[in-house]
Amino acid sequence: MTTPAVSSRDLPHPVREDIRLEGVLHALSDPVRLRIARELAADGDELSCSHFDLPVTKSTTTHHFRVLREAGVIRQVYRGTAKMNGLRRDDLDDLFPGLLDALLAAADRQAVRLRDA
Repeated sequence: MTTPAVSSRDLPHPVREDIRLEGVLHALSDPVRLRIARELAADGDELSCSHFDLPVTKSTTTHHFRVLREAGVIRQVYRGTAKMNGLRRDDLDDLFPGLLDALLAAADRQAVRLRDA
């Protein structure tokens, strides 16, 4: 089940009980989406979509954020004209203890390895 949008500016999100491991893993299997998650985790707060300097078009960026939101990895809310993004860390940690930290740590190690190669 997805939390319905109340207005045209509210975005649907899966309720905690509907977040599936395979959906989270799929969402984070893409390098761009993993990068978004890493930046959100490093900042620890909400970031606007425009904060991210991604190597893809605006429409592709929108797609990546939607995949992350629909998988339950991030929560998106409008604050004025900005669409803000935050990790659903509490939900993910409750459902899959240690998963997010393990994935982010592995991604950090890989980034170092690729940078130093």
